[in-house]
Amino acid sequence: MAARIVRRVDAHARSSGGRAPHVPRALGRARARGTAVTTKAEFFDRIRAEMARTPGRAPSALAARPVRPREGLDVLRRELSERWRENLDRFQHELERVGGVLHRVAEAGEVPDVVAQIAAERGMHRVVTWPRDTLGVDVAAPLVTRGFDAAVMPGTEVAAAERARLRGLAAAADLGVTGAEVAIAETGTLVVVSGAGRPRSTSLLPACHVAVFERDVLVESLVQMGLVLEAWHEGAEPSWRGAAINFITGPSRTADIELTLTRGVHGPKEVHAVFVERGLSVARRA
Repeated sequence: MAARIVRRVDAHARSSGGRAPHVPRALGRARARGTAVTTKAEFFDRIRAEMARTPGRAPSALAARPVRPREGLDVLRRELSERWRENLDRFQHELERVGGVLHRVAEAGEVPDVVAQIAAERGMHRVVTWPRDTLGVDVAAPLVTRGFDAAVMPGTEVAAAERARLRGLAAAADLGVTGAEVAIAETGTLVVVSGAGRPRSTSLLPACHVAVFERDVLVESLVQMGLVLEAWHEGAEPSWRGAAINFITGPSRTADIELTLTRGVHGPKEVHAVFVERGLSVARRA
């Protein structure tokens, strides 16, 4: 006869037997100090102590800020003018690594041809562009003659209601054309600065972004970009006070917790850069 296992159940519900309290080690140390909450100062003190024990990869001292950054930038640009071909090749390599595309043209008049080709190959019809004065070339008129719906952003500041309308126009566009104030060869990054005649929505809201630039805006590294920023903000009243400076490195990419990569969630799905060897007419800030 098989043995029977009998488990007895208490007739009345009761609490489990008493045990010693379980206190995590960190809380135990805090309790010993008389507090179970870490203050902000204590938190940073522990980080500093740990960093002091761990050798860093970068020097801990801050780099000295340039005394006359605009003069330094002028010197740098003269040096870079002798290496622009090498820097452009590196920019193209890095841009393509992050999913961007570089187009090279000899004359500014060829830019509308490139934009039209990009749009036609993707079945895009609605284009929004910066005005000629800030872009350096007229793109809208040639596109309209080819049957595209091309809108030009205003070249001056506008009222709030008009800004809202223009954002809607950019959001409905398939392709946005902007300039680029700096192109960083080290990372394939386009630096786009907003302001009157250069609305940020043109580069952010359409599914495809096309940026037009010339050799004068090429820099080699992020370190050199730091000098550019210093030059832009030199003086008590910088000319670009309040402007948004966007660093664009390839198309928008977003991954969820399962590492599923999606393009175009927070920005354009495609980024194209058009390098113009000569003919752009753009006034630089510094």
